[in-house]
Amino acid sequence: MFDNLATRLQNVFTKLRGRGRLSEQDVGEALREVRLALLEADVNFKVVKDFIAEVKERAVGEEVLKSLTPGQQVIKIVHEELAALMGSGQSKLAFASKPPTIIMLVGLQGSGKTTATAKLAHYLKNQGKRPFLVAADIYRPAAIEQLKILGEEIGVPVFSKVGKSVLALAKQGIREAVPKNCDVVVVDTAGRLHIDEKMMNELEEVKREVRPHQVLLVVDAMTGQDAVNVALVFKERVDFDGVILTKLDGDARGGAALSIKAVTGRPIKLASVGEKLDDLQPFHPDRMSSRILGMGDALTLIEKAKTAIEADKAQALEEKIRKDSFDLEDFLEQLRQFRRVGPASQIMEMLPRIPGLPNVGKLQVDEGQLGRLEVIIQSMTPEERRDPTIINGGRRSRIARGSGTTSHEVNQLLKQFEQARKLMKQLGKLSRPKPGRRPFPFIV
Repeated sequence: MFDNLATRLQNVFTKLRGRGRLSEQDVGEALREVRLALLEADVNFKVVKDFIAEVKERAVGEEVLKSLTPGQQVIKIVHEELAALMGSGQSKLAFASKPPTIIMLVGLQGSGKTTATAKLAHYLKNQGKRPFLVAADIYRPAAIEQLKILGEEIGVPVFSKVGKSVLALAKQGIREAVPKNCDVVVVDTAGRLHIDEKMMNELEEVKREVRPHQVLLVVDAMTGQDAVNVALVFKERVDFDGVILTKLDGDARGGAALSIKAVTGRPIKLASVGEKLDDLQPFHPDRMSSRILGMGDALTLIEKAKTAIEADKAQALEEKIRKDSFDLEDFLEQLRQFRRVGPASQIMEMLPRIPGLPNVGKLQVDEGQLGRLEVIIQSMTPEERRDPTIINGGRRSRIARGSGTTSHEVNQLLKQFEQARKLMKQLGKLSRPKPGRRPFPFIV
């Protein structure tokens, strides 16, 4: 989503880094380009004006301009102000001291509200909670059926009842959750294609009668400034506590993510970064700021890896590396674990940009090619996987036929494996780690 903005800002700061000294005029010219980049990204013009003023006030000080690395200092200031613009620190969900915690989701139809409800339940379940879903979007019959299917997929109970009002559904759903020992009830309320008086009156009544502990507004990040306008109306009438931003993996300009906190005063709590049910994650303004400025997002990458990687397999691989016995079975397992961490394009975006080298975040990774590598290895016999040196011309032809590829592609795989094996051999020569410390923390 932030590709164009990130490229513009990174180009501006590359020029600043290349200068030994900066004048107030240099900073002013750079900030003019930053302002244009933000406006083109559909950021609210008042937000842009205040943001530039804050950065300029800090950046033209004597301490910055006379420092040894003024360009880096300005980038640091922009990074901090971007993070502050989106909410500074992470805003976590609040839970009631006496369960069940009631979370009410509101928003327009088409914002991804029903899917976000299921994703939230999946996220809560992974956090050790016992969620219960209430399908109360009675104006879109498909929404109820959709939520029931998604609930079954993630193993979370869903309450629905035909012919009930939104308020009656919410109240009865909460009562149903208590004997089931569920500690979080997520209510998917009814939406409309546009804001109208009837919808707002209905949501106000549900909030007043149900008294939810959290009201979360589901906003489609693809709608840009319209999302901010919708959020302002919901804040005035329902007064939500936070935002779930959907479709953050889309190709819109990102103005909603950068504007909504500053305009409404309500933080983005969670963001959907993909279509899968486990693609909902906490929103970290500082990490998002780092990604926009090309600094990467190592913390999120590490967290994603931890959830996808099995510790015993990582330990077994470390032992193989030390003994120089890394084979194609291990190579295959590494490919599978890499793909479990997430789409390759998302992983690349989290890697920092290194001056003088191509931006890895822009590299196009062919997911299909990774799949073909897996198929080629699976077409080999166990003996060939353990000792690739026995693969001759005849074996290559057989493997190519079995995997639906060519002998050339089989050769490419063997070369890639040999490069990986040499790297692992070099790693194996490293000294043993101190007790309790992983020797190869980067291993996928």
